Amino acid sequence: IINNYVDGTQGGARDEASPSGLHFRDSKRKVDYVLAYHYRRRLARHAPGAASPEPTRGSASVALVSNGGTGKGRAEPRQQQQDDGQRALWEWPGLPGLEVVELSPLDALEEERRLQREEYEHNLLEAGLEIEKDPENKIQGLSFVRIHAPWQVLSREAEFLKIKMPTKKMYEITEEKGILKMLSEIWCKLTEPLQPQVPQQENTKMKNLSYPFSREKIYFMVLTIVKIPGLLDALLLSHVALCCQGEKVVKSLCISTLIANNVYDAAYPLHDGEYEGQNDDMNERKLLYQEWARYGVFYKFQPIDLIRKYFGEKIGLYFAWLGLYTEFLIPSSVVGIIVFLYGCITIESDIPSKEMCDQSNAFTMCPLCDKFCDYWNLSSACATARASHLFDNPATVFFSIFMALWATMFLEQWKRLQMRLSYFWDLTGLEEEEEHPRPEYETKLLQKKLKNKTITTENSSENEKEKLTCSDRLPGYAANFGLILFMIMLTFSAVFGVIVYRITTAAALSFSTNETTRSNVRVTVTATAVILNLVVVLILDEIYGAVAKWLTEIEIPKTEKTFEERLILKAFLLKFVNSYASIFYVAFFKGRFVGRPGRYVYVFEGYRMEECAPGGCLMELCIQLSIIMLGKQLIQNNLFEIGIPKLKKLLRKLKDERTELKEMDTNQSKDPQQWDLDYILEPFTGLTPEYMEMIIQFGFVTLFVASFPLAPLFALLNNIIEVRLDAKKFVTELRRPDTVRAKDIGIWYNILSCIGKLSVIINAFVIAVTSDFIPRLMYQYAFSQNGTMHGFINHTLSYFNVSQLKAGTQPENSLFAQEVSFCRFKDYREPPWSPHQYEFSKQYWAVLSARLAFVILFQNLVMFLSVLVDWMIPDIPKDISEQIKKEKTLLVDFFLKEEHEKLKLIESFITRDKRKHRSGTKSKRTRAASFSQGHRSPKGSFTSFSSQHTVV
Repeated sequence: IINNYVDGTQGGARDEASPSGLHFRDSKRKVDYVLAYHYRRRLARHAPGAASPEPTRGSASVALVSNGGTGKGRAEPRQQQQDDGQRALWEWPGLPGLEVVELSPLDALEEERRLQREEYEHNLLEAGLEIEKDPENKIQGLSFVRIHAPWQVLSREAEFLKIKMPTKKMYEITEEKGILKMLSEIWCKLTEPLQPQVPQQENTKMKNLSYPFSREKIYFMVLTIVKIPGLLDALLLSHVALCCQGEKVVKSLCISTLIANNVYDAAYPLHDGEYEGQNDDMNERKLLYQEWARYGVFYKFQPIDLIRKYFGEKIGLYFAWLGLYTEFLIPSSVVGIIVFLYGCITIESDIPSKEMCDQSNAFTMCPLCDKFCDYWNLSSACATARASHLFDNPATVFFSIFMALWATMFLEQWKRLQMRLSYFWDLTGLEEEEEHPRPEYETKLLQKKLKNKTITTENSSENEKEKLTCSDRLPGYAANFGLILFMIMLTFSAVFGVIVYRITTAAALSFSTNETTRSNVRVTVTATAVILNLVVVLILDEIYGAVAKWLTEIEIPKTEKTFEERLILKAFLLKFVNSYASIFYVAFFKGRFVGRPGRYVYVFEGYRMEECAPGGCLMELCIQLSIIMLGKQLIQNNLFEIGIPKLKKLLRKLKDERTELKEMDTNQSKDPQQWDLDYILEPFTGLTPEYMEMIIQFGFVTLFVASFPLAPLFALLNNIIEVRLDAKKFVTELRRPDTVRAKDIGIWYNILSCIGKLSVIINAFVIAVTSDFIPRLMYQYAFSQNGTMHGFINHTLSYFNVSQLKAGTQPENSLFAQEVSFCRFKDYREPPWSPHQYEFSKQYWAVLSARLAFVILFQNLVMFLSVLVDWMIPDIPKDISEQIKKEKTLLVDFFLKEEHEKLKLIESFITRDKRKHRSGTKSKRTRAASFSQGHRSPKGSFTSFSSQHTVV
C-alpha cells in the first residue's frame, strides 16, 4: 500500500498520523524502517502562448514530458515561454497536446533523484513491502518514506537468511553439580542487587530446540510467534530494503548507493519511542535507559540479552566484550596497587636510594651541559631516586609475568563467553552471508566495463564475470604504501621535534640567572614536553583517522566487511605508532646515544643529546605513559565523545532550519513524530572508534605495565564511565543502527592477540634495558663483596678527568669551593688511570650479557606459561559443547517423530479409504464412478488429501 494522497485528501493528513509515532495512519501497521530525503519542487509554469526569445544554448539538461515521461530523440520544438532564461515550455512535434519542460541543471539533478526514488520505492513494493509517504506540499523541505514489512515478507526473508527459530520441542539445560552448583548459587545471591531490573526468561532450566526457519515446517515452530520479534524485523527489513534491482534509472539500486548519491539523506529503523517522558508506557528503549544508560546504575551488570534484542548481535557482542574486559581489570588493578604499595613500604629500606640521598658520599657529577652548567652533587637527585623505587622494584617483574598471563586468560575467557552467547543467541553454525558490492566498487566496475566495451571486439566472450583486478587497484595500493610510510615518518618527525624542544629548552633554562629555575630544569622540561607530546598525539590521531578512511576508499574494496577490515588495520597501524612512538623512545633510545664526557654526541652545533635522570629513565617513562594514557582517556575518549556528537547535532539542526523556507504550514502537526525525532539524532557510523580506543588502552595496560603498575587501575576507572557513556550515546544520541548478525568480534580478536604477545617482548626489554633490575641483581650476586647492595651507586658511576674536557666546554664561574679533579658519570667504563681509559669495562659486558639472557629467559618462560594456560582452558565450555551435541540429537529425533506421526496419519487415511472400497458390492465401473463422485464431495476430501501426501 503506497501513499494514498489524492486531490482533496492532503489537508489534515498529518493530523491523522499515529499518536505513538510508530505506526502508519491506520494505527495498525508498525513502521519498521524509514527513508528520509530533501526535496525541491520546480516552480509553477506559466500558461503557454506568451512569446519569448530563443532559449539559451546549453541550459537544458533533461527534457521532461508533462505527463511524467522523458522525451527521447532529437526534436525541433517550438518555444512557448521562458522563465528567467532557465525554464521553457516547448510543444513536442508529432504528439499534439504534450509539452516538454526544459530544466536548469539544478532542477535536472533533482528530477533525476526523484526518478531514482520512484524506481527504488517501486522495487520495494514489488518485494512485498508496504510504504507510506509524506506529501511534498512545500517548495522545498524534508520528507519521509515509512516502510512496513508484512508477515509474508518477513517469513520469506527469514527462510532466505536461515534464521534459527524456536520449535515446540523443549529440553532441559544441564546444570553444574556438586560444589560448582553451590558456588554458583552463592554468587547469584551475592550479586542479586547488582542485576538490572529487566524482564528475564521465566524458565531458565528449559530451552527450545532451534531450527532454521522454514515456511513448509512452520507447523512445528512455536505457535505463539505470530510475527518474528522486533530484532528480526529490523534485520530482515534492512536486508530487503538495502538492495533492490532496478532497470529504468540505474542497474543496481542499493540504499547505500542512493545515500552516497544524495538521493536519500538517511535510512534507519525507528527507536521504540521516547526514553524519558511523562507517559507511563514502558518500552525497551526506556528500559535500557533506566537500567543501563545512566551513570547512576554504574554498579549494575549490563543487560546483554536486552541489548542484543534491541541493537542486534554485533553491538551486543561489543558491550559483552567491554564488560568482560572491565571485569578482568579488577584483579589486575588490585595486584597493581599491591605492587605500588610494596614500593612505598620498601622505599625506606632501599639501600641504593639511601646511598644516593646520603650527602656524605659527595658524588661530584659531570656537568649536564657545556659551559653554562656546573658540577653537581648526586644527592640533589634524591627525590627522583626515591620516586623511581616506587615503580622500579623486584615486584614489577612478578607483575609483568602476571599481566602477560592475565592477557592470555582474558582472551581465553572471551572465547568461552563468545561461544556461550552464540549458543543462547542461536548463532551456532552461522554462515557468512554474501554481501552486496559497495557503491564505489560498482561505479569503478561500471567505468571499467564501459572502457572495455569500446575496446573489445564482437568475438570476445562476455560470459566471464568482470571484476576489479590488482592492476586496477595498483594506483590505490601505491598511494597507500607511500602515504602510510609518510605518515609514520611524520610521527617520528613529531617525536624528534619534541626531543629538539627538550634539548633546546633545557639549554635555555640552564642560562637562567634564577637559581630555582636552574634547579628545576629537568622537571620543567619533562612536564612541558609530555603535555606538548599529548597535544601532538591527539591532533595526529584525528588526522590519521580521516587519512586511513580515505586510503581505504581509494583501494576500492568490494564489500563493506573487506572495507571495514582494511580500515581497521590502517587506522590501528597509524594510531599505534602515533600513541607509542614517544614512549618507545623514552624506554629504549633515550640516554643510549649520549656518548661520554669529552666525547659527547651533538644533535645540532652546541646541543648535546639528552640523558636519563640519575635514577634512570624508568621514572620518566612512567610519567610519559601516565600523562598520555590519562590525557587520551579524559580528552579523546570522554570529552570528544560527549561534545562532538552534540555539536554535530546542533549544526545539523541549524542547517535544516536554514534550508527550509519560513512559510506557514497548516498541515504540519505540532508534535513531532518518532521518525522526525530520530532524524535529528547522530547517524551510527560503526563500532570501529569504540573498539579502537579500547584496543589502544589495552596496549597501555599490557605493553609497558612494568613501568606503570597503576595503569590497570586508571583503565578500570575510565571503563566504568566508558560503559555508561557508550550506552547513553547508543540509547539517546544515535539513530537506531541496522541489526547485524555476528558470531564474533572479527579482526579485533587477532589484534588483541598480537598485542598480548608483543607485550611479553616489550616488558622483557623494559625490565632488562630500562630498569636497574639486572644491574642490581648482577652487583648483589657477582660483584658485591658481602652479597648486599651497599656500594651499588659507586659501582655504577665511572670516573672522568676534568682536564680532558674540550676547550670551551668547561663550566664557567663554578660554585664548587674545592677544585674538582675528577667528576663521575653513569656508565660502565674504565677509569682515566687505566691503560684502556674510557673504554667499556668488563662489568659492562657482563651486565649486557645478563640483560640479553634475561630477555630470552623471560620471553620463553612467559610464552610457555601462556601456551599452557591456553591449552588448559578449552575454547568451548564443556556444558555448552554437551548442550550443542544434545540439541543436534534431539532435533533429529524430533524430526523423525514428526514425520512418523505424519506418515501414520496418511496411512490411517489410506486404510479408511480401502475399507470403504472393499465394503462396496457394485461393479468396477460403479466403484470408479463413486470414487470420482467422492473426490468431488466434501466426504471424499480425505481421499484427495491422502493421495497428495502419498505423492509427497
